[in-house]
Amino acid sequence: MRPAPSPHRLRTAAAVALACALTLTARSPAGADPAPAPAPAPAPQTLAGVRAELQRLYREAAVATDRYNAAEEKVTQQQKRVRSLNGRVETTEARLAALTERAGAAARAQYRGGGDLPAEVQFVFAGRPERALDGAARTRQAHLSTRNLLTALVGTREELGGHRDRAVASLEDLRKNRRSMDTQREKIEKRISAAERMEARLAEEQRRELAELEREETAEAQAEWVDTGILDQVGTEATAAGRKALAYATRQIGKPYVWGAEGPDSFDCSGLTSQAWLAAGTVVPRTSQEQWRLLDRVPVADMRPGDLIIYFPDASHVGIYAGDGEMVHAPRPGRSVTVAPAGSMEILGVVRPDA
Repeated sequence: MRPAPSPHRLRTAAAVALACALTLTARSPAGADPAPAPAPAPAPQTLAGVRAELQRLYREAAVATDRYNAAEEKVTQQQKRVRSLNGRVETTEARLAALTERAGAAARAQYRGGGDLPAEVQFVFAGRPERALDGAARTRQAHLSTRNLLTALVGTREELGGHRDRAVASLEDLRKNRRSMDTQREKIEKRISAAERMEARLAEEQRRELAELEREETAEAQAEWVDTGILDQVGTEATAAGRKALAYATRQIGKPYVWGAEGPDSFDCSGLTSQAWLAAGTVVPRTSQEQWRLLDRVPVADMRPGDLIIYFPDASHVGIYAGDGEMVHAPRPGRSVTVAPAGSMEILGVVRPDA
């Protein structure tokens, strides 16, 4: 038989339900007919349910943040490409204008010099035949130079057209990536707002209980991870680069989490780890998903301080291993960069930037 809920849990559930009801009532003025709206999802009736819902919302925000960061990275790359292509277009246009002017000058010179007369006719009418021969040779050279000039002119025009086509395509990619950023930004803000509203509805006592529940779950997950004997296997010595990266991350402790931020005053999870390794002289991908996809993977049992721990099946979170079973990370909105148990979340795997 399942034991009856404790009076404390019943009070908690009742308080949550009451807070939700008050919130919904306050949204419509007295006497006003509320506009029809879709039925809201059932509110969690226990603190455990509240915590699970908050985790879901913040996880979805984290996934959208990773996609936003990826789109932002593409926008930055496309902007550089557009600037480069525009520079090539300008250079090619200047070269085309110079070639066009030279071709026009050559045509005018040939016209004035009788360049259209065959060489033997010029020989007959020449007062001094040896000069006529020299003139014929110069004329043939002029014809050849003009043909080469026209060939270069045609080639430069084609090159310019290619640069322009690529610039147009690159601009279109840039617009698509910016639209993707807008979509992800909307998802992030909706999830964070929903989580903040849920937390705001809790009474102070409930917030303390929720924080205690989170500490208990974290401690339980860490204990299970440590009980596997993993800490008897992992490395304890970082490389020189790993020490620099870890030192950078540690100096950021206390700075707030802000989605899309990569310092110096605030960070999201992958913004912290990418900047930490950049400070160590190693460029790593901007997002946790790309860090997992592109960096060298090592077994969890072989990780060492400075390595990056990737969390959750969708690689939506990352921290930097600090040794002794702990890591430094930027947890989520409303929190700050902190030291946390490395096994407190579901570990997907470990990657090593300086492998």
